[in-house]
Amino acid sequence: MTASHTFQHLLIEDRDAVRVVTINRPDKLNALNFEVLTELRDAFAAIAADPAVRAVVLRGAGEKAFVAGADIAELVALSPIQARDFSQHGQRMMRSIELLGKPVVAMIRGYALGGGLELAMSCHLRIAADNAKVGQPEINLGVLPGFGGTQRLLRLAGRGATLELCLTGTPIGAQRAYELGIVNRIVPAEHLEEATFALAAQLAAAAPQALRGILDAVQIGGECGIDAGLDYETQAFAVCTSTNDMREGTRAFLERRKPVFTGA
Repeated sequence: MTASHTFQHLLIEDRDAVRVVTINRPDKLNALNFEVLTELRDAFAAIAADPAVRAVVLRGAGEKAFVAGADIAELVALSPIQARDFSQHGQRMMRSIELLGKPVVAMIRGYALGGGLELAMSCHLRIAADNAKVGQPEINLGVLPGFGGTQRLLRLAGRGATLELCLTGTPIGAQRAYELGIVNRIVPAEHLEEATFALAAQLAAAAPQALRGILDAVQIGGECGIDAGLDYETQAFAVCTSTNDMREGTRAFLERRKPVFTGA
């Protein structure tokens, strides 16, 4: 699969070493249904297998929403067994983003609600427009978050904020989301794309093995005891010292020039 592969609900393009994945259902506010989740799974599997892709930007089409949530028209017709499968399908896809080993930046414009916020939280970094609204409003539908919202929100924002957002279902603005650690940066809406792609280009220029080591060490360290996390960090550090990129990085520092990392 290449950047030219055609999906029904996704637009895929490459900007140098940055793969841009756009959820393209603006008439539905980019809502997630089973087909969209499947296409995202396939798109990120292709990214994982493509060494030319060094960073990813994930965004929604249009001006109104990153992703406004799950597709309610599909959700309402699910049996309990189908609902379980739908939840697991979404969780597996989002977990694959989290464990991709390449940095993924969510570009949040407008609404990121329910499954949309869950999708954004599975990305490694989140940049929000100053007009963004995020939340977990599933309680208003008589259900709870099903794509990992209770777990990732807990890890990002803490127990109190997670309970408030999930129990009340009330969306919050970009500034409050930033204060809670849900988003990393806020920029004026008119500068959102510029800021996101500048960050993605910076990440894509970094040493891939070091990027992967950092992503994995933070992920593993956040899910286990500190001793196991420290041990993993040591092993990843040792692996990096064997790479050509490490030799290029240290040489460039001593020569006072910008390094050029190749991934070797």
